[in-house]
Amino acid sequence: MKTNRRCRALLAVSLNLMALLFSTTAFITTHWCEGTQRVPKPSCGKEKKTNCLNYGGNETANETNQNVVHYSWETGDDRFLFRYFHTGIWYSCEENINAAGEKCRSFIDLAPASEKGVLWLSVVSEVLYIMLLVVGFSLMCLELFHSSSVIDGLKLNAFAAVFTVLSGLLGMVAHMMYTQVFQVTVSLGPEDWRPHSWDYGWSFCLAWGSFTCCMAASVTTLNSYTKTVIEFKHKRKIFEQGFREEQNFLDQEAIKYFRERSVQSVARSGELFMDSASPRKSRCSPTAEHVSEV
Repeated sequence: MKTNRRCRALLAVSLNLMALLFSTTAFITTHWCEGTQRVPKPSCGKEKKTNCLNYGGNETANETNQNVVHYSWETGDDRFLFRYFHTGIWYSCEENINAAGEKCRSFIDLAPASEKGVLWLSVVSEVLYIMLLVVGFSLMCLELFHSSSVIDGLKLNAFAAVFTVLSGLLGMVAHMMYTQVFQVTVSLGPEDWRPHSWDYGWSFCLAWGSFTCCMAASVTTLNSYTKTVIEFKHKRKIFEQGFREEQNFLDQEAIKYFRERSVQSVARSGELFMDSASPRKSRCSPTAEHVSEV
């Protein structure tokens, strides 16, 4: 029993630790959603020779004279670049088409005003989710390494299960709220940011993987608690049943003993009565003989 409880506790601690690591990584990374943005190609210049629009003619004269009409043979999607972008809870980063590297801006500033409150609720829920995971993990470690008795371990187990379930529910709500905010931002966000195509990234998968591990840890902890309680009740029932059988056996032995003692006492009293009655007959017999002689 003790070995099974320890194995279940180790499994719950491992799952909770994985959930904590996944959630923290997803919270600080910027790959919840990723895709491409369609942006106009810049004009070609001295430093920009590729992925640009070349209008021909004297480039210096065209730059100084704004009345010159620019012509380009590129039409449709050829006039646009598709740059890679990725977005997290805090920042949205996109490929820099004019230089190497990426440029990032705050996703909270990109979100529409009507969705900023929901986004902040999502952020607060994510923080509470991580904090409750830390509390649940601490309680599980205490139950695993420092519980002096089974009763104390059960109490810690119950509290750890409650905190883990609450954290999982908060995490689920936070992920769903962020998804809603991102979808609204795709439709109503700034023109220069709106994605042409997008999909969920590895940070989003980590977030939901963290939720899965969290709920698995809570189920394992609850299973350990209920199984231990059921085992204690079963052992108590067996003990009480054995105690009753032993009590009934003792009662029957006592009844049998008292019956035998009562029979023996009755037999002894009968013998004593017979012994006490026999001398009276001897006393009366001479008187009878004397009467006969007379």
